[in-house]
Amino acid sequence: MNSITFNDHYKEILFTIPLFRNLRADVKTKLLHDLDFHLCEIETNEVVLQQGDTCRKLYILLKGKLEVYIIDSNGNEVLIEHIEAPRAFATPHLFKEDNRFPATFKAVEDSVMLTATKDSTFQLISECPDVLKNFLQVSGRCNVCTTMRLDVLSRKTIRERLLVYLFRKRVPNSSRVLVPHTLTQLAEYLNVSRPALSTEFNKMEKEGLIRRVEKNRIELNLQALHEPI
Repeated sequence: MNSITFNDHYKEILFTIPLFRNLRADVKTKLLHDLDFHLCEIETNEVVLQQGDTCRKLYILLKGKLEVYIIDSNGNEVLIEHIEAPRAFATPHLFKEDNRFPATFKAVEDSVMLTATKDSTFQLISECPDVLKNFLQVSGRCNVCTTMRLDVLSRKTIRERLLVYLFRKRVPNSSRVLVPHTLTQLAEYLNVSRPALSTEFNKMEKEGLIRRVEKNRIELNLQALHEPI
């Protein structure tokens, strides 16, 4: 990772992320003055954070895309999600008692990341209620992602795992599902083989339960399906 200069371009991006969005001008000025941060470039395929490492900083992706995966008990890489800029990530781990990263974060394209020290982040959110509120909301959304992942993996069959995933990704008040993963990535996410997942997709389509409209869009037959509990 190579250090780069924090300029007006990255400053503008920084204040668009949910963590620092809609702040008053005086709070923005205080943030830039008090937050002890560093900016760096990350090359494609470079590992940013390793599973098991201790979280000592606030991490914000200002440009690019990261892949998040875990190594399971069999030594296999299991895809968790993709993180696309701009957004903060791994925020719930910053102030946890056990603040080790449960996953590895790797750049899948050239990226830019901002890091801030734990102490300066704590000072900022302690003195700025608006930042504290945003921090709690961001952390809560991260926990939702973790809960969804655990919900998927708790199901026994491929169809059950797939249905949980599809319903959680469904556009509200619609039968449409936008799938951000490729088939290979989705197989990794569901922790099943790609051929087995492809077979299950074909079975469900033949049964009229789903319809693949485009590469990343699926229509659910809501009358024939019941949302997994």
